[in-house]
Amino acid sequence: MRILSKFFGSTPEECKVFIRPARDVIDIVGGKWTLPVLTALSFKSHRFKELQIQVEGITPRMLSKVLKDLELNELIKREVEENGTITKYSLTSYGESLDEILVLMRNWGVNHRKRIMSM
Repeated sequence: MRILSKFFGSTPEECKVFIRPARDVIDIVGGKWTLPVLTALSFKSHRFKELQIQVEGITPRMLSKVLKDLELNELIKREVEENGTITKYSLTSYGESLDEILVLMRNWGVNHRKRIMSM
């Protein structure tokens, strides 16, 4: 018996119930630039320009969109310093809850790349 069937059953309805939250995760973090931005912020807080440098190839417009989406989903917070000229982005504690998942995804990706490259 496969592990998912063990915990979630195997009827079509049970499958749908399992898939809905998994789709939510993919909808939130599945964009081309979302994971690189989250990963950069998981190491430390960044200003906009720093993120743009850290996430190679992202345009300012796309970075702005990704940051707004992540803020809307409460995964990051935007902090404007007193003088209003410096804005920093950092993970919220809710955003930090993705750290373990990011590590698992990275490890799976490393193993997958090795597997494919050895073919």
